[in-house]
Amino acid sequence: MKILEELAKRQAEGKKSIAVLIDPDKVEETSTLMSLIHLANENCVDFFFVGGSLITTTNLSAVVSKIKKNTNIPVVLFPGSSLQLDAEADAILFLSLISGRNPDLLIGQHVTAAPILKNTKIEVMPTGYMLINSGKITSVAYISNTTPLPDDKFSLAACTAMAGEMLGLKLIYLDAGSGAEKEISAKMINAVRKAVQVPLIVGGGINNPHKAISALEAGADMIVIGNALEKDPKLLIEISDKVYDWNRGVEARK
Repeated sequence: MKILEELAKRQAEGKKSIAVLIDPDKVEETSTLMSLIHLANENCVDFFFVGGSLITTTNLSAVVSKIKKNTNIPVVLFPGSSLQLDAEADAILFLSLISGRNPDLLIGQHVTAAPILKNTKIEVMPTGYMLINSGKITSVAYISNTTPLPDDKFSLAACTAMAGEMLGLKLIYLDAGSGAEKEISAKMINAVRKAVQVPLIVGGGINNPHKAISALEAGADMIVIGNALEKDPKLLIEISDKVYDWNRGVEARK
């Protein structure tokens, strides 16, 4: 089953997913990456997202390969540019930055990447990517040269997501950015959830189980944990337990 089909199925059932975001720049040591892989294998992680706003090393392919050799968890590229491609990955979030007005990230980079992706077996997942203000300028906001949506403009975010869905995008991704000072509010997530039918991914600033559950209850279908694991890898255990309990509860109610 394709990943998009799986996400749609899980959404219809009310089940939630968890992804671990790996920035190749931050796992240069093999031991660090292997620790994350083992932790993910033991804690019901659904996906690995690999990529970042600015990749300054050449080990993207090495990271993807290492994950593929040591787990069956699907690897999804989370690219900051058309340079961040690797044919060994299972899928790619084909990100269109619909919260900004930078044409290069709305369609420009995609034109460059399209013919390369066409010649691979990577599943292309058209994704409406929306940056939400998190209280400080994040790497992705700086690199993308765009202004995040204000965190109190719920209707604006909802209409932006709605437009993305109408354009044919298959996923919506709300992101506060790597190292965000605060997570995306439940009210923001809920406003977007009510506006679209496609699966909703939420990341940035989720650094404890309470924030994870709050995002899920507000309507996120998948939460992404990244920067917080650099400081406390065991956080993944606590958050994955919450997601596991949620999904068990869904199954029990059938």
